[in-house]
Amino acid sequence: MTGAYYNEIDPYPAQWLRNLIAAGQIADGEVDERSIVDVRSEDLAGFTQCHFFAGIGGWSLALRLAGWPDDQPVWTGSCPCQPFSVAGKRAGFDDDRHLWPHLRRLIAERRPSVFFGEQVAGAPDWLRLVRGDLEAMEYAVGAIPIEAASADADHFRDRYWLVAHHDLECASKGREDRGWQQRWAGGNQEDRDRAIPNSDSQRPQEPLGQPGYACQELKAAEGGGLCAVVDTPGLGWGKGWAEAEFRSRGFTAAVASIDDRQYVECPDGKWRRLPPPGVRWLGTRVPARVAKLRAFGNSIDPRPAAQFIAAFMECRP
Repeated sequence: MTGAYYNEIDPYPAQWLRNLIAAGQIADGEVDERSIVDVRSEDLAGFTQCHFFAGIGGWSLALRLAGWPDDQPVWTGSCPCQPFSVAGKRAGFDDDRHLWPHLRRLIAERRPSVFFGEQVAGAPDWLRLVRGDLEAMEYAVGAIPIEAASADADHFRDRYWLVAHHDLECASKGREDRGWQQRWAGGNQEDRDRAIPNSDSQRPQEPLGQPGYACQELKAAEGGGLCAVVDTPGLGWGKGWAEAEFRSRGFTAAVASIDDRQYVECPDGKWRRLPPPGVRWLGTRVPARVAKLRAFGNSIDPRPAAQFIAAFMECRP
């Protein structure tokens, strides 16, 4: 077997993957609809690329956009966000959909040279656990939160992006020790308190009203006027949202209100417009709209992923 392996348990996006493969939009390969729980190491032998929780092939498209050849080995995995998303029950590590341990098992057994991952930005405990597991396996790991708006998207979609590179020449005892300590992040609260903070990849969250969110003048994105950064109740683009609700959803970036339009400050220092309040995907008269919107909602945005991959390619040993 050669080519790419796509693991996706939902039949609708799984067929979508097959259609995209047939159309040449993503790397040629095979689609496996089994749960990752049932996937064994030997099932992956011979595949050049492996994409877990594949959705509709966002990672394969992102790799192509970044210039990563289809025949260059790589693994990707966007573990389910529902256990950690503010839109879910937030059961965390106790949720049955916390499937990282099964992906970790396959990584430990197959040892891919490069692994890319993604998770909602409001899941620092998950990131500490994953980073600790990978570093304990002697991977060099880097992670950063990036909004899709930073890559010309018209939505925020704040996500952690993760890369792990296995290079025996750069392995170190110190990194391995730090990895084992960070693995405690997946245990009980007492164990999590012992985990080393992941200062390299977690964005500091300043208290409301502190300098990072204080009012300041900035050049308006449209019209050339001046405005002030909003740090008062009423912040947010959801009707009736208060600032506390905005922050509780894991968003830490500054937001500006200009002529009843709202803009978010992205990591590159630029301000980009957010969608207007009340925008919803209605999907009127669209066949199979529920399945399609679900597939889109569970997929990554390939644009920030491509930027992240390209940055790794520039500094890869």
